[in-house]
Amino acid sequence: MAVLTPELRDALARVGTSTLTGVLNRRGLRSMTLYDVWPMRPEQPRMVGIAFTMRFIPSREDKDGPTSTNRSMVQPQAMEECPPGHVLMIDSRGDSRAASAGDLYIGRLKARGAAGIVTDGGFRDTDGVFKTGLPAYHRRPSSPPSPIVHRPIDLQLPISCGGVAVYPGDIVVGDRDAVLVIPPDVVEAVAEEAMKNYEYESWAELEVAKGRSLKGLFPVAGEEAKRDYEEWKKRKR
Repeated sequence: MAVLTPELRDALARVGTSTLTGVLNRRGLRSMTLYDVWPMRPEQPRMVGIAFTMRFIPSREDKDGPTSTNRSMVQPQAMEECPPGHVLMIDSRGDSRAASAGDLYIGRLKARGAAGIVTDGGFRDTDGVFKTGLPAYHRRPSSPPSPIVHRPIDLQLPISCGGVAVYPGDIVVGDRDAVLVIPPDVVEAVAEEAMKNYEYESWAELEVAKGRSLKGLFPVAGEEAKRDYEEWKKRKR
């Protein structure tokens, strides 16, 4: 299990998913970004945490119908057991016909110190969810209650979310652009490389704004750009 120090969390939040995907791609990790999963609101905070997983299977009337006495309690269990600093990752099979969670469940996660919640389905009560302040990512809003479509079946097993394999303990990063996972055994190296790229690209943006050509600047830095960048870093100290 990875340990996310405050410094590592800050680095992953600062660089953003666009930089991280480039670093992961150079390491041969190309299947780490969730598809059709978006921030519930673009102005919500960025998200960094450790994956805690929950899986839904399709509901069935004898198990999950309005008269059933055999309703699963896995979903509320997840809200009580997802540890602080973790992201609840929900496998909803890409099905947003009914909600994967609502404001009360997500409010409980926030109160217990979770770092976020992600589903490839949908959330209900989105105004209330946004008010909790917890970063939330889904496919689209969905008002119908969960049991119409979903039965929560287990926790802390490998799942699929947004077409990506997610393992308990993966590092999850989300921003306005995307949600992605990073294997915990490489997260420190990925964050270090991403920070270097982020700092160089921040300088390159300033140069482009001044009218500098991309040739020899980006995506491949030439010797002149490298020298200019090092001089800029010295002046910043």
